[in-house]
Amino acid sequence: MRIYKHYIKLPEKFRNSSIAIGNFDGMHQGHCKVISRAGIFAHERGVPWGVLTFEPHPREIFDIDKPLFRLTPFDMKARQIEAMGVEFLVVIHFDTEFAKITAEEFVDQVIVQGFEASYVVSGFNFAFGHKRAGNTSFLQIKGEQFGFGTTGIKQVLDDTGEIISSTRIRKFLLDGNPRAAGNLLGRNYEIEGIVSQGDQRGRKIGFPTANIKLDDHMRIANGVYAIKARIDRGPDTVWHDGVANLGYRPTFNGSQCVLETHLFDFDEDIYDAYLRVALIDFIRPEQKFDGVEGLTVQIKKDISQSKSILIDKQD
Repeated sequence: MRIYKHYIKLPEKFRNSSIAIGNFDGMHQGHCKVISRAGIFAHERGVPWGVLTFEPHPREIFDIDKPLFRLTPFDMKARQIEAMGVEFLVVIHFDTEFAKITAEEFVDQVIVQGFEASYVVSGFNFAFGHKRAGNTSFLQIKGEQFGFGTTGIKQVLDDTGEIISSTRIRKFLLDGNPRAAGNLLGRNYEIEGIVSQGDQRGRKIGFPTANIKLDDHMRIANGVYAIKARIDRGPDTVWHDGVANLGYRPTFNGSQCVLETHLFDFDEDIYDAYLRVALIDFIRPEQKFDGVEGLTVQIKKDISQSKSILIDKQD
């Protein structure tokens, strides 16, 4: 998949494309349906299949006092989009200047002149242009004027009949329910990052951990999780079972949020490696122990419980 930072002067081979437009934070089943619909049209008509998204998320510009919990940072979002088979991804830099363009200008400059799009798919609630004046109905009118087809995907529901949304996924994660979040995503929720060197307390007590430092935008329940982790090694990448603690390590008066991952039957040096950690299930909240002995006893229990959970998950 090719990634472009602007819609101007796209290669000729990607013009006349079928594109999906949206922020797609979460890349949940609803988002995937929007992108898939653009792909169906592209395959039917023999035209390129693309996605148009925005970085940073518009809420980071307009709601600066409310730190945004990103479900899928850009690299993760791009990887998920590529895995669907999309041919090209255009990422528009969203700032206060871009926010000033009108809905009319967005259609004319981006969709018509930039993409020369033949088909445009968006979610039912997608809005664009200054003061969010453009919507799916506006796109349909403009499509008839300029000759491109449009589809607004209706709300996608889960097995309980409720709307699949990033808001619900965030709530499940905040409540310590990664299974429910994963059901809406269509995959396990992941945290990823570079493994940094810690104080090696885990290694000293027999449970070495790979640590990923997290920023304050992470808004999920602190605690211990049954996990699967994947070290980025290209074609040799494999998943490993494990257990992880997410939080501030109160037993040692920690001040920064860290994901500490212990991989079962694994003893390699992976400092500076890129680690993807999939949260399978929540085991318990983070807690403070009186000392190392109490912590060690609990870690053994956590490992046993995680192994049971992961065995059940395989069944």
